[in-house]
Amino acid sequence: MPSTHAHSHVADPDPPPPSAEAVARRRRAVWLMLLLLVPVGLATIIGLVALWPSDEPTRAEQVADTYLLPGTTYPDARVVSVEEYDCGDPEGGPATCARVVVEVLEGDGAGDFTQIDLQPDVVAGGVSEGDTLVLTRDPGAEGGPAYQFFDFERDTPMIALAVGFAVVVGLVARLRGLASLVGLAFAFFVLLQFVLPGLLQYDSPALVSLVGSAAIMFVVLYLAHGFSARTTTALVGTLFGLTLVAVLGSLAVAAARLTGLTNEETTTLNNFDPTLDFSGLVLAGIVVAGLGVLNDVTITQASAIWQLHEVDPSMTWRELYTRGMSVGRDHIASTVYTIVFAYSGAALPLLLLFEVYDQPWHVIVTSSALAEEVIRTLVGAIALVLAVPVTTAAGAFFAKAADASAGTVTERGLTGLRARFAR
Repeated sequence: MPSTHAHSHVADPDPPPPSAEAVARRRRAVWLMLLLLVPVGLATIIGLVALWPSDEPTRAEQVADTYLLPGTTYPDARVVSVEEYDCGDPEGGPATCARVVVEVLEGDGAGDFTQIDLQPDVVAGGVSEGDTLVLTRDPGAEGGPAYQFFDFERDTPMIALAVGFAVVVGLVARLRGLASLVGLAFAFFVLLQFVLPGLLQYDSPALVSLVGSAAIMFVVLYLAHGFSARTTTALVGTLFGLTLVAVLGSLAVAAARLTGLTNEETTTLNNFDPTLDFSGLVLAGIVVAGLGVLNDVTITQASAIWQLHEVDPSMTWRELYTRGMSVGRDHIASTVYTIVFAYSGAALPLLLLFEVYDQPWHVIVTSSALAEEVIRTLVGAIALVLAVPVTTAAGAFFAKAADASAGTVTERGLTGLRARFAR
């Protein structure tokens, strides 16, 4: 599920400072919600400790190592000269290959000049003098180290985009935006150090992805939005949505008999370790994909509820829920479009292949490759839609519960004063 989409939210992200009474209500609501979230947080921490991957290489990693020649490195090299030549054949049509001389820029062979051959698909991408390529260097080849083309060097454009993204977020969203970047770094840490290694080691991909996703949400939400009643309400709704994604996804993957072996990457993984639960990996992907959109929807709903409550504290639970859902329905409509179109864009090459094949549409839609994307989209969309009323109801409940607790405290105080004056 995609993590970003462009539309406006009704709730003001930077509202005027709340009154002292509103702040007190928020604090009481947070304490009430913590009664629910603390056990979930403890369970998440226990899950992280119990499931944290060991440093021992997994079976897939051990097999993958056998595919690499010992001592292989990947140095950058600068293109010194390019000589194109025709490498087509009468049956396959015309094609252009190239012989390029490159200078190795790093590693043990820094300063070496060597000639490598480039295939037509590489030449079609554009290769000219001064370009930087990534090579493979095999130090054990006969006659000395052997170099081959591996990929284009993309460090510069990717770093420039990343820096530009950070600058734009910092300028527009300021400290909140920078905090979200810190949260994003934490999310990648959990994914790279816990979720991905855990998926290769354990038999329950769903549990690993659910624990990792919960840990990410606990940190990311509070970093980006601060410790408040609004954020805590959003966290309740997000955790509900993630649980729903895991349950619905598990049922849907089993009912549709999704094998998970639908592309080149999963086929390669199967060669490395056929004991992996590839149906479980499909479910894990559904859970992780749900993080971004669930976060967006729940924080918007929580913000709407608390703004409505502070504007008119006399609103009943039902009135708060009804008004909050009027905001949520607009948000659902725009987000559903976002999910479907984002998945369609990601699966565009696959859709083009089906357009080429002469097959009935119902056969195409229910094929294993496309069914996986359809089920991923539908499960995420269902969880997203249901997270809206749950977050809205939770926000309204805790807001009114805070009022009720405040009323009880106030009544007790008045009773005590009356007793003193009666003496």
